[in-house]
Amino acid sequence: MSRFAALLLVVILQAGCATTEAPFQDADPSRIAREDVERVITTLAADDMRGRQAFTDDALRAADYLAGEFAAAGLQPLSGTEGHLQRFVVRSIATTDAQVTVNGSEVAIDRVGAHLGGASLAWATGDVNVMVVGPDDDARPAMLAALQGDADALLLVNEVHVDAFQRLAGFLRRPVRVVGDAPVANVVVAVVNATADATYSVTASATVAEDGLTNVVGMIPGHRTDEFVLFSAHYDHIGIRTAVDGDSIANGANDDASGTAAVVALGKYFASRGTPERTLLFAAFTAEEAGGYGSRHFSTQLNPDQIVAMFNIEMIGTPATEGPNTAWITGFERSTFGSLLQEAVIGTDYTFYADPYTTQNLFYRSDNATLARLGVPAHSISTTPIDVDPHYHQVTDHVETLDLDHMTNTVRAIAMGAETMISGVATPTRVDPATVN
Repeated sequence: MSRFAALLLVVILQAGCATTEAPFQDADPSRIAREDVERVITTLAADDMRGRQAFTDDALRAADYLAGEFAAAGLQPLSGTEGHLQRFVVRSIATTDAQVTVNGSEVAIDRVGAHLGGASLAWATGDVNVMVVGPDDDARPAMLAALQGDADALLLVNEVHVDAFQRLAGFLRRPVRVVGDAPVANVVVAVVNATADATYSVTASATVAEDGLTNVVGMIPGHRTDEFVLFSAHYDHIGIRTAVDGDSIANGANDDASGTAAVVALGKYFASRGTPERTLLFAAFTAEEAGGYGSRHFSTQLNPDQIVAMFNIEMIGTPATEGPNTAWITGFERSTFGSLLQEAVIGTDYTFYADPYTTQNLFYRSDNATLARLGVPAHSISTTPIDVDPHYHQVTDHVETLDLDHMTNTVRAIAMGAETMISGVATPTRVDPATVN
């Protein structure tokens, strides 16, 4: 059990002593007020939040605001956090130079790239695994597999693939970011005609910096202290962009202040009803747009086997093509999560259906993917026609472009859809991690 999980259990047990006399009230999603949804989304998407880009003071101000909203909603903080703020560190490792000699000849600097796991490395023949990309191999997938792997390697790429290497050079120049003290593989790529038995020497160095990030988390202790239902969204966006008609702030109203407002509203609604059967967790993740670092950190703090379901809410501010009372679910076929939501809203005006934009790989493009890779039935719920949305990642993503009545109705539908999972009547099947690349 992680330290966070142990502390969480203590908080649940302590809180349970005070709350077990409050039975969970009957569902009434109409109590989710449009005014609450509008207040939160309007504040997060205001110009003074400057687009809430991760690794900036703007994101920290958004986190502080949300911590206050979580407290006002009645969500309890978790031990090990500062109130509702879950702070953590991301290391940024930027390679500054790399020199490679193969079979006695130095490889030209513009044909060398490296991702380091620390401040320096020095290899001599026999120190590391050598991988060869031959003239008939598919170079780009081979290079990416090595760079994204977890083993140190020297990759010798045949010179016929120099163009593929150059196209990858931008990726190689980016800093490697990693949550906490997780190990990072050292991978050096050299474009040179050589075989796996080549002699070599490699030296490289990097700068290592640490940046702080902050999730916002809260909970409602349930009778079952080891079964969690998680509601989440990311509160960060992409910050300041090139100005269009004098507007340079990407406000991110739909992406994803809409989902974050939903999480706050759901927290307030469920907290007002007493003690649920399963424990409820609420998370506003940071740095989804920067690489999913918020959900990555969060996922290391819990036993994923205890997370029964994850409702990741992403861009619900505009009606779906199927109509204003519908929402789609990513990765529908990967667990029974979606079908259980469908069953839970039978008899209402609302419908959940499978993601119609499968070619866009949306299951992998939000924070749910991090937990799905650990087996959690973790899915994103959205309504936006993402294939034709003119405001996606644009400075025009303003509150004024959204339908707040539709959005509030969607939050109510999610609340109703979650009832059977919260009560323990329904449990989604697990996602097979082997199918989540």
